[in-house]
Amino acid sequence: MSPEPGVPEGLDVAGLQRRLADFAAARNWQPYHTPKNLAAALSVEASELVEIFQWLTPEESARVMDDPATAHRVRDEVADVLAYLLQLCGVLGIDALAVLDAKIDRNEERFPAPGTD
Repeated sequence: MSPEPGVPEGLDVAGLQRRLADFAAARNWQPYHTPKNLAAALSVEASELVEIFQWLTPEESARVMDDPATAHRVRDEVADVLAYLLQLCGVLGIDALAVLDAKIDRNEERFPAPGTD
């Protein structure tokens, strides 16, 4: 099966989680990677992402990736948010893709598209 367009070959959630776990283990950070600490770090990183957009108009926010320096900051913060989320899922034994898929199913039932009743 080929990867999604734009996704490097061999890149997957489980592999990224292993890399993150290996990175933390090599630095003996596992004692700090408790669910509470990871959830707090996730919140901090999400706030740093929000900060980039805080005072932008809707139009400016839609063009945020046009400025190379700002685009770099956005990509870094998105990476940080995703890293902490994947680490939290790993610690808690949550399959991030499976729970997202199930949540989309529930949302499709709760909020049917117009004309699909």
